[in-house]
Amino acid sequence: MSEEVLARVSASPARRWFGISSLVLLGALVLYVAAATPPEPAWQVLLVAMGIGAFWLARAMHAATALSLILTREALVDSAGTVLAPIADIRSVERGAFAMKPSNGFVLNMNRPQARCWRPGLYWVLGKRVAVGGITPSHQAKPMADAIAILLAERGREDA
Repeated sequence: MSEEVLARVSASPARRWFGISSLVLLGALVLYVAAATPPEPAWQVLLVAMGIGAFWLARAMHAATALSLILTREALVDSAGTVLAPIADIRSVERGAFAMKPSNGFVLNMNRPQARCWRPGLYWVLGKRVAVGGITPSHQAKPMADAIAILLAERGREDA
């Protein structure tokens, strides 16, 4: 990537391992309950499915939080090269205390729908919304949101 990096967001190791270990512990507890005090068969199947799902989610979070998000003047991308939001398609940034956003993060409202993508603990893309946050530290996410807002303001000045 030869473009200038304006901001970077990466999961901190402590937050990353706390989130992953919480999911592993949840999966183990749910499977223990299913095995130690077997409820009716339908409930037992549900508990086993939930336990396996928690382990799967922990694995997905482990892979996702190894990535970082990179902001350039052209787009917001992850370190694997997935383009989350071209700057030209961003309509606004929501980062207030009452915004529906992930923990320590922000939401980008897009002009047109983006390809669906989900990296647990890092970001998700659904329709015209791109949400960044979860396990990300706020001291990295807030400057990235501010940098995107500045890029949008510069774009608005050029359009006028």
